[in-house]
Amino acid sequence: MENAIRPIALGRKNWLFAGSHAAAENIAMYRSFFATCIANNINPHKWLRYVIERINKTAPVNYHTLLPNFIDPELVR
Repeated sequence: MENAIRPIALGRKNWLFAGSHAAAENIAMYRSFFATCIANNINPHKWLRYVIERINKTAPVNYHTLLPNFIDPELVR
């Protein structure tokens, strides 16, 4: 159980030193993306690479299709 809550405790401690409120919000956003990846059995590193490679070719209206819960896990393997 201790190992399950360790990332949360470390995250809370790190957010204290984010530098600004906006930086803390960005950290929370990325942690949220990565938690969604893990919940959907997607490798966060591969998902991020997938997004970076495709974001310029994607219309802003379709950015939601790059979110981890809308991507087929087979595309990022």
